Amino acid sequence: MFEGTSDVLSIEIIAVGIITILAVISPGPDFAMVTRIALARGRHAGVLCALGIGSGVSVHLAYTLFGMGVLFANNVWVLSTLRYLGAAYLIWLGISALWPDIRAVFIAPKPWKNQDVRDNRATQPDQFQEQRDGSAFWIGFACNALNPKTMLFIVSLFSQVISPDTELVLEIGYGFYIAACHMGWFALVAIALTLPSVQARIATLKIWIERGAGLCLAGLGVKLLSS
Repeated sequence: MFEGTSDVLSIEIIAVGIITILAVISPGPDFAMVTRIALARGRHAGVLCALGIGSGVSVHLAYTLFGMGVLFANNVWVLSTLRYLGAAYLIWLGISALWPDIRAVFIAPKPWKNQDVRDNRATQPDQFQEQRDGSAFWIGFACNALNPKTMLFIVSLFSQVISPDTELVLEIGYGFYIAACHMGWFALVAIALTLPSVQARIATLKIWIERGAGLCLAGLGVKLLSS
């Protein structure tokens, strides 16, 4: 009896491990966002964004561990609210990435104003860098906290794969593992994109990659809104 229970637990652990890895590395808004942040702001901001993504998963893990995950997933208004908020946020991120191009086309540039901004950043570089790095973390956090697909993944995993008899300590361990996988994978993506050899290869394409990431984020938001 004990041996059978041990075998079931081993299968459960393996299943959670494999399913989580496959879900994390699959392309989605997180990947597009980390790509954009890392290329636009550098490695440090990209890694902070990855930490924010992993921390955002903890929101869904928390209410699922408290037994409210299935309740939320089965309530249409909860899913709809999360879907609208997540879609609006992705569209906003996409427009933000494309804003320099939009502004160049529709808004006349003001050189004197841009010069003032540059001067302010030159005199207070640490303050601006701190603000940008802090926003990178919260951008990642909000992206996953407002993602209904992440919610459904966590709820499905804990209701379909993880046994109701699994001890709470082990479930919390699963939660840490899921969050760590998100942080680790997207931190690796940020580090890889900011390697000197990679930067040298994509230098001429960098602006187009950022634009592509912005279009991807906006497109995913529109798709989520219309689904």
